[in-house]
Amino acid sequence: MDFLRLLAIGIVIGMANVIPGVSGGTLAVVFNIYDKFVNAITLNLKKLKANWRFVVPLLAGMASGVLIFSKLITVLYTRFPVQTNYFFTGLILGSIPMLFGYMKKTPDGEKMSRAKIISVVICAIIGLALLLTFSWLEVKYGGGDKTAGMTADLPEWTIPLAGRIFFAGLVGAVAMIVPGISGSLLMLILGVYPIVMKSIPALFLPASFFHALILLLPNGIGVLIGLLSGAQLVKYLLKKAPNQTYAVIFGLLCGSAVNLFPGFAAISGAGMAVVCILCVIAGAAMAYFSTKLAPEDTPANETTDGR
Repeated sequence: MDFLRLLAIGIVIGMANVIPGVSGGTLAVVFNIYDKFVNAITLNLKKLKANWRFVVPLLAGMASGVLIFSKLITVLYTRFPVQTNYFFTGLILGSIPMLFGYMKKTPDGEKMSRAKIISVVICAIIGLALLLTFSWLEVKYGGGDKTAGMTADLPEWTIPLAGRIFFAGLVGAVAMIVPGISGSLLMLILGVYPIVMKSIPALFLPASFFHALILLLPNGIGVLIGLLSGAQLVKYLLKKAPNQTYAVIFGLLCGSAVNLFPGFAAISGAGMAVVCILCVIAGAAMAYFSTKLAPEDTPANETTDGR
């Protein structure tokens, strides 16, 4: 059962990682596996072996989610953008109570000092401001169009293009570790998102396999390096300042909801309103009950020894 649950969670996180504006790290928080996920990203073979029952199904699910939904998610956002955003907004809203609990959790249940409360509130505001800044960047540089360039042909491989794809993968992977910040949004801003999204399904076509592979390879290398370096940074912050770190994540999470929420004006007709309400409820219920089914972890107090 745990294997299937982690596989399903990995698929959802993989799906989120192909959507500009949606953070895979956010959904790792939503499903209450964020700390274990960050601790699992390491070159320590002993730790990897100890955590293989967690790592293998999660990574398999993430890879499957990216492969399966790289095309489907474009279709969903093209045909049902409002309903899709309502569902993901619900996912985020359903996870807020859990994250709020992590933000205020202290060792042995002791009361936070006034200075610490102020620092936590400031960090939450910083997180919210950061996410809203990314939202502004999406509109300014991405045009707010999540499928821009999807109909263009794959470009020819060049060294400057490979360098840009590598850098986008590196930065995007570091962002993916941080809940609330979308790695695919950064790739959209850097202008490589359509290339990567079109290259993934092109891998399954014999005529375009090699072309797609050489375009995706620098992105994959950048993602690997970014995941390893980003995970170490997040682990350090969670160890040194857990409440403040989770406060920033809380602000990023709230900002994600603001960023994704399409507004009531986007709803046309009573039928669509009912569907959107159901999408929010389904997303919120999925997030809320997944945290209840997960083991009772205490992220603010966890060490980084891979437990």
